Amino acid sequence: MTSSRKLKIFNDPIYGFISIPNPLIFDLIAHPYFQRLRRISQMGLSYLVYPGAHHTRFHHALGSMHLMQKAVQVLRLKGVKITKKEENGLYCAILLHDIGHGPFSHAMEHSIVEGTSHEYISLQFMEELNAEFKGKLKTAITIFKGEHSKRFLVQLVSSQLDMDRLDYLKRDSFYTGVAEGNINSERLISMLNVVDGNLVVEEKAIYSVEKFLIARRFMYWQVYLHKTSIVAEQLLIRILKRAKEILKEEDLKACNRPLQYFLENKIRGAHFDHKILDMFAQLDDVDILSAVKTWKYSSDFVLSELCNMLLNRKLLKVKLKSKPIDGERLKRYTEKIMGRHGLSEHETSYFVFSGEIENKAYDQEKQHINILKKNGKLIDVAKASDQLNLTALSNTVTKYYICYPKESV
Repeated sequence: MTSSRKLKIFNDPIYGFISIPNPLIFDLIAHPYFQRLRRISQMGLSYLVYPGAHHTRFHHALGSMHLMQKAVQVLRLKGVKITKKEENGLYCAILLHDIGHGPFSHAMEHSIVEGTSHEYISLQFMEELNAEFKGKLKTAITIFKGEHSKRFLVQLVSSQLDMDRLDYLKRDSFYTGVAEGNINSERLISMLNVVDGNLVVEEKAIYSVEKFLIARRFMYWQVYLHKTSIVAEQLLIRILKRAKEILKEEDLKACNRPLQYFLENKIRGAHFDHKILDMFAQLDDVDILSAVKTWKYSSDFVLSELCNMLLNRKLLKVKLKSKPIDGERLKRYTEKIMGRHGLSEHETSYFVFSGEIENKAYDQEKQHINILKKNGKLIDVAKASDQLNLTALSNTVTKYYICYPKESV
C-alpha cells in the first residue's frame, strides 16, 4: 500500500481532525500492539463514578500526538531548530508513551506484572517495534528514555508541562463532564519556547499555567483519586490476587490463555522477553471483565463476593481521613466480618483494609516550569505567580482511607 492511499485523518471530539504526519506513524497506529489500546480504558474504573469516562488509551495517544505536531510547528516558527529526524522521534515517542499499559490502565499496573511500571513495558514494546521497523524508532527511544542531548525534546514528551498531561487533563475533563479540569492546551502550546536547551513558557501565558496546575490538582482529588474509584480499583486488584492464591486448589480457569499464563506465573520486569511481551500484548479490559464474570460463580466465597461487588457496583464503604487509620477501628470491623461470615483473618483482609493516597500538583524539586519574562530572565512559575496557592500546590498532600463492608458498621 502506498503512503498516498493511507488514511490521513481521525475525527476527534476534542480537537476535530487529527492528521497522520507520515507513513511510519500510520504503520505504528495500524500495528496490533497499538490497536490493543482501543480496548484499554484510559481511566480504569472511573466510569463507575463518571458514566461518560469510557474513553481509551487509543484516544489519548492520538490526542497527545496531535498536540506534539502543534508544539513542533510553534517552536519552529520561533526559530527553534528541530530536524526531520527529531520531529519524527517526538511523534513516535509520544504516540507510544502509554503502549505498555495493561488492562484498566493504572488500576492493574502492578498486578499482572509485579513491581513493574507501564513505562518499563512501554520501552520493551518500543524496542520490539524498533527491531520490526528496522531501527526507525531509535531517536524516539532515546527521547523516551530521557537520554537525548536536546533536553527540550525530552521535556515535550515527559515533564510537568508535556503533551501527555496537556491532552489527558483536557480529554478526561471532557469525558467525565468535570468542567473544572478543562485547560487551554492550545494557548499553552502557543506560548512555548526554548531557552538554553530547555522548554520554557512565555510570560503572557502565566495565568494559563496557573489554571493548568490548579486544574491538575482538582482532577486528581475529584476524579483520579475519587474515593469510589479507589475502592473499585482495590477490589479489582484483590480479585486478581485471590484468583492467583486459590488457582491450584480451585482449578480456577481464566477465559483466555494469556491471562491464565499471568495467573500461573509470577512475572517481573526482568523476565520480559519476546514471548512474554506477546502474551501481554494480547491482554485488555475484555479479558479481565470476562474472567470476573466467570469467577463470580466460584465456590470460593471471597472471590465470588469480590466479583459480585464489582460487577453490580455494590462496593465497600470507603472513608477518607487526613490522619492515619486507627488500628483499633480496623480490628473491630475485621472481627465483625469474621464472625458474620465465618472467615479467617486473612480472608477478611480482602474486605477490610486501609491505605493511603497522595497528590502533588507541582513538583518543584523534580523539575521546574520556568516562565520567560520580557527582559529575558527565567523564573519558576510558583515565584512568578501572584497566586499564593501555587506554592501550596508544590506540597505533597497525603490522605488515608479505610474500606469495609457496609454491614460491619
